Amino acid sequence: MSLAISDDGWLNIARRCPSPNFNQRPPDTVISLVVVHNISLPPKQFGGAYIEQLFTNCLNPQQHPYFAQIAHLQVSAHLLIRRDGEVLQFVPFGARAWHAGTSNYLGRDNCNDFSIGIELEGADDIAYEGVQYQQLAAIVQTLQQHYPHIAQQVTGHSDIAPQRKTDPGQAFDWPKLWSLLKQE
Repeated sequence: MSLAISDDGWLNIARRCPSPNFNQRPPDTVISLVVVHNISLPPKQFGGAYIEQLFTNCLNPQQHPYFAQIAHLQVSAHLLIRRDGEVLQFVPFGARAWHAGTSNYLGRDNCNDFSIGIELEGADDIAYEGVQYQQLAAIVQTLQQHYPHIAQQVTGHSDIAPQRKTDPGQAFDWPKLWSLLKQE
């Protein structure tokens, strides 16, 4: 199935899991950046519904000691790419997901205002799956076609918030992503 974005900002291949953690972008904002993240809940454990629960404010703090530290957070991303390649969408692309926090890209603060956040199910020091790179590349290309100001502006969370964040981490193979983007 070829990828497409609906008029209301949803990716056709993504399973919809609407998050309440978003708001409107500032008026006249041009979407011009993709931010790559990683997430695993509990840390370095994959599978299950915990990420969905976090992004939809349903994470039970009693289910794991780590969850007690994060269950109160109101965070989201536009997309999550699971290790098996499944894509989930939490926020339509035209809205501002709460993924970047305090951030700066090329002198512009508040990256949530003008970016799309894509989470990869993973951890900084665990290799990502080939299917995740394939999905990410296909999605980035679709986003670039729909939002031409993105062009080649794809970066990691660590690049826009270097004092706070390390993701997608040293295990993320940027040359592999760039190579896939050139092939398509």
